[in-house]
Amino acid sequence: MKNLYPSRGKEEKIIKRVDKVVYSKEKVGKYSLNEKDIISYEENGFIIIPNAFNEKEIKKFKEELSILEKNEKNRKNSEFITEPNSDKLRTIFNQHFFSKIFKNLSKDSRILDKVKQILGSEVYIHHGRINIKRAYQGKSFPWHSDFETWHSEDGLPNCRCLSAWIMLSDNTEFNGPLYLIKGSHKKFVSCEGITPKDNYKKSLKKQEYGVPSINAIKELSKKDKLVSALGDAGTLVLHDGNILHGSPDNISPDDRTNIFYVYNSVKNIPLKPFASKSPRADFLCLKDFKPLKTINQ
Repeated sequence: MKNLYPSRGKEEKIIKRVDKVVYSKEKVGKYSLNEKDIISYEENGFIIIPNAFNEKEIKKFKEELSILEKNEKNRKNSEFITEPNSDKLRTIFNQHFFSKIFKNLSKDSRILDKVKQILGSEVYIHHGRINIKRAYQGKSFPWHSDFETWHSEDGLPNCRCLSAWIMLSDNTEFNGPLYLIKGSHKKFVSCEGITPKDNYKKSLKKQEYGVPSINAIKELSKKDKLVSALGDAGTLVLHDGNILHGSPDNISPDDRTNIFYVYNSVKNIPLKPFASKSPRADFLCLKDFKPLKTINQ
């Protein structure tokens, strides 16, 4: 298949996005986005929905996360990633494999109705993760496009994918919130550099390849396009797979914890990596392409 988004070459380039952002505006369920929200998502590359989940539900999710963290057997799994300079958990991948609660959450109609509407098809999970940014210790993550990695190293041919995530704690301006560049999803940054072998083993803790230069960030962040995804626990955020985003250190006394699901269209299953000699580990690029069945709320 033709490589629509060449990257990891001799020089950096900013090219125009080929794929659609929104594949359908038709509602697919009770919790689909309205026309105004769809237009906003298409234009900005993300949407923030307050109070999508209530306090009781968030408490249940936090308790479940605590159970996963305290289980020492889990630490032996590749899905459990620690901080670069400590044994503190930074990320748990594929939380839906380890927990029925998180498995059911991945199929919740409050999420899936919107996801299937935007992607215009049935979907499956490319991978899931819970990101824990520790109080006064959680480290930053550089600007990047998820799709650049998913395309280059996982082999997703098109950007028909998105991340849906729930704030398990308040995301404030002080505890390392997600930063996004509005509208950056409409361009693709073809990054410089050749992908090292088993790059994911380092990139999960500190990403160095597939990272745009400061010149690209300056170009794509003109006219006040830098924004923070702030909100109270229970807020739902959806962002396009190609939008540039990153996050600063958490210098506050409070943890910042978010639970992510990466959804991909069943019409966009991975091929061979486009810029890597071998694919990333299976837990980062799941191969169960069976469409998710919505659990209605």
